[in-house]
Amino acid sequence: MSNIEENASEIARVAAERLSESGGKRVLIAIAGAPGSGKSTLAERIVQRLKADHGVNAALFPMDGYHYDDVVLEQMGRRPFKGAIDTFDAHGFRRMLERLKANEDDVVAVPVFDRSIEIARAGGSLIPQSTDIIVCEGNYLLSRQAPWGRLKPIFDFTVFVDVSEDNLRKRLQDRWRSFGLDPTEINRKVEENDLPNGLAIISGSAEPDRRIDNN
Repeated sequence: MSNIEENASEIARVAAERLSESGGKRVLIAIAGAPGSGKSTLAERIVQRLKADHGVNAALFPMDGYHYDDVVLEQMGRRPFKGAIDTFDAHGFRRMLERLKANEDDVVAVPVFDRSIEIARAGGSLIPQSTDIIVCEGNYLLSRQAPWGRLKPIFDFTVFVDVSEDNLRKRLQDRWRSFGLDPTEINRKVEENDLPNGLAIISGSAEPDRRIDNN
């Protein structure tokens, strides 16, 4: 069993425990980390393990759906820095987390970020009221910076995925290479935006309930 699978299985177990302790109330789990840390893969595996091993209705809720649109970023002069902490709708994301936690609606439509077109699609996924556990993943879930610092108390269990700077650089380069970008553009995106963001996420996040080494 791989490191990711082992961790996914363990976090799914903890999440199921939190659900049993909640008296039937919905549970939210946070998986935070730098871009390229492997948090998205881990979060997906946790949802799979919750369904397969624990028979729990679980759903994935990525933070990336709350990217500002490219048009807005152009107006802000922040288009080249997409992915930085100020290029997300922090308040809208927090309100959605609170709405999901309250679980008062029969179904909630959440936006989903489409990396192939670099645009968030509104209503890209539906989370029904029958969903017991939501696994949320994103860069800034544990950020101490206002207003992001108001997110952590919403979650029932928090995880941060650690990865070294060298591994982060390589994974980010591989990610952009898979989209067919030329080496100059890859280097610009990684060194001027993604890697500095990643290092800021690592240094600026609050202590989680659990740390995972994904090197």
